[in-house]
Amino acid sequence: MSTSPKVITLGCRLNAFESEVMRIRAEQAGLGDTVIFNTCAVTSEAERQARQQIRKLRRENPDTRIIVSGCAAQIAPEKFAAMPEVDQVLGNEEKLKLESYLPAQAQEKILVSDIMQATEIAGHLISGFESRSRAFVQIQQGCDHRCTFCIIPFGRGNSRSVPLDHIVEQVKQLTSQGYQEVVFTGVDISSYGGDLPASPSLGQMTRSLLAAAPELQRLRLSSLDPAVIDDELLDLIATEPRLMPHLHLSVQAGSDLILKRMKRRHNRQDVIDLCARLRNLRPDVVFGADLITGFPTESEAMFEDTLQLVDEAGLTYLHVFPYSPRPETPAAEMPQIEEKIRKARAAQLRRKGEQTKAVYFGKLPGQTAKILVERNSQGYTETYAPVRLNQDFRQGSIVSALITGTSPDGLIAEIAP
Repeated sequence: MSTSPKVITLGCRLNAFESEVMRIRAEQAGLGDTVIFNTCAVTSEAERQARQQIRKLRRENPDTRIIVSGCAAQIAPEKFAAMPEVDQVLGNEEKLKLESYLPAQAQEKILVSDIMQATEIAGHLISGFESRSRAFVQIQQGCDHRCTFCIIPFGRGNSRSVPLDHIVEQVKQLTSQGYQEVVFTGVDISSYGGDLPASPSLGQMTRSLLAAAPELQRLRLSSLDPAVIDDELLDLIATEPRLMPHLHLSVQAGSDLILKRMKRRHNRQDVIDLCARLRNLRPDVVFGADLITGFPTESEAMFEDTLQLVDEAGLTYLHVFPYSPRPETPAAEMPQIEEKIRKARAAQLRRKGEQTKAVYFGKLPGQTAKILVERNSQGYTETYAPVRLNQDFRQGSIVSALITGTSPDGLIAEIAP
């Protein structure tokens, strides 16, 4: 086992950003043979897998110190502290603070504060990411909404936004280190700015950032709420080539009744209309979507509505979850769908996603794309299509290539003459 601290990231892109902060803090504190799990709580399965990985690590490395943090640890610290494999549990606020990793705190088994009392978000500057060609920049934290299936607000707290000047400073630091692509991340980035002076919208902040950081070549947005996309952001999508034409939407379902029972703020027609409007503004835009199958009371007809929405809205990249009941959420008290049905519907929707993706990929040969190189000869287009190039390039570089065909993994491309 390495003598330097290691962070194992489970879950979302925000966790990926925070894991880099945690790694830096642990190194600054001089931690030795330590592994920190940055857990996810989006589903019960995510928590189960975290506990499984913790036990496996302890069996294989009996002398390694194990710290558990992240959303699952924030929500249920006692559960993780009771595991004999775990040495310490840190909350989502504590995991980002240097003092949490210092020897003086080592004897405290649980360091977890009330996340709902957090009113600000501390700025954490980082210079880069290990083994990544794109950088994640946190612009927001927490969520003010209470979807009936979701436990995340109780792991992250209420919505707090990072001020523009800090975002600009972070992006400039990353571009000075050679990063050409940045991904804005948070829990609910569509709500950005509501807690800041003058309440700048996500679109206003993004425009200001791009103006202040002309050296940034590519900017991506993580998951967007279809109910809250401001006019400034729509204009940017239409006119700003550095804003990538790949948008991931938090759709969740295609049935209006299920969306209502989820306590979402949009309906199926809102998603269809939004995608049509965005495609009209920027014809090359491609959409991803989060979708849940087998939500309580979902009938076959309601599930069919979700299947049809994929075509009606033109969704390409599907991120599919079979519904997983979380204790202490309203949905867990609703009439449940059998697990085998939830999983079967998820498999069917994933097959649908593979078909729509294949159709999209099939239209791309003969086109030229700019590829951000991830590893050696692999990378991603502006629309986040995976590509294998005909030669190796430096990780993090952007190369122009001609798409020549498709493969089971995505696209094949050659350097354009």
